[in-house]
Amino acid sequence: MRYRQIGNSGLRVSEVGLGSWLTYGNATERETAISCIDRAYELGINFFDTANAYNRGQAELVVGEALRKYPRASYVLATKVYFPMGDGPNDRGLSRKHIIEQCEASLQRLGVDYIDLYQCHRFDPTVSLEETLYALDDLIRAGKILYAGVSEWSAAQIGQAIAIADKRNLHPIISNQPIYNMLVRYIEKEVMPTCAQLGVGQVVFSPLAQGVLTGKYRPGSQVPSESRAANDHTNHWIRSYLRDDVLTCVVKLENIAKSLGASLSQLAIAWTLRQQNVASAIIGASRIAQVEENVKAVELELTPDTLREIDEVLHEIDGFVPIW
Repeated sequence: MRYRQIGNSGLRVSEVGLGSWLTYGNATERETAISCIDRAYELGINFFDTANAYNRGQAELVVGEALRKYPRASYVLATKVYFPMGDGPNDRGLSRKHIIEQCEASLQRLGVDYIDLYQCHRFDPTVSLEETLYALDDLIRAGKILYAGVSEWSAAQIGQAIAIADKRNLHPIISNQPIYNMLVRYIEKEVMPTCAQLGVGQVVFSPLAQGVLTGKYRPGSQVPSESRAANDHTNHWIRSYLRDDVLTCVVKLENIAKSLGASLSQLAIAWTLRQQNVASAIIGASRIAQVEENVKAVELELTPDTLREIDEVLHEIDGFVPIW
């Protein structure tokens, strides 16, 4: 495994991280989830990402249970706050009340004394950014969290947050967690350049496009019965990818991977990591074999010729915007 610092911070995370969206505490059984986390840890993954909203806290419970056996200093634990955790008017968003209360709840579910990276799961236009940043800063000063980050914020929102933190002498956010993969590249236009300039790193999710970039879905064919796309509980975000033109490009990408002696998933992850502003690509895994295959992506070197070949394929679906 290789490690990178997130933005200008001193926090080093594995180039491949393990997440729990749509899997742990939901689609994946507890024992299987714990086995995947254990294998990831053995292979050098030190970055584990979850969120309070993933199955209303169940993912945090599973991740916390799995990691409890390991020295706390040996891994980087990330979770998030924003989405509803109840039916009350203050059970959502980025108010001081919700942030502080949900941080305490996440600490209890995870069974730890502190969270390494606490992320604002979305931007909250109903709350002043100063209130949100002061709450995060207070949690850092109290030792409840070590760093703060955001997820799916725009370049302008990130820039404003950095400016306020600098003006008010607050701890700055160090990370953004956006979707980023060969098929969804919107952050390249504004978010990534802005973050690189401001010292904010990316810890990207869905580098395999919900499994589409593993090659399991073929143009003109029915989805495999055991796949996520066949599960009505988890396939909402996959459906828009399953167009024949998109899947035809995926087949071409798979051929490029084969020419390099790699799997398509390894190629896809290595492609995201070509960006130095990307500190980690967060994978999901429901089987140990998926973890073992995907961590090998850090060993795959992509030459300029290979990158040009990939760009030619991706150019065929310019303008494609999936639901995510």
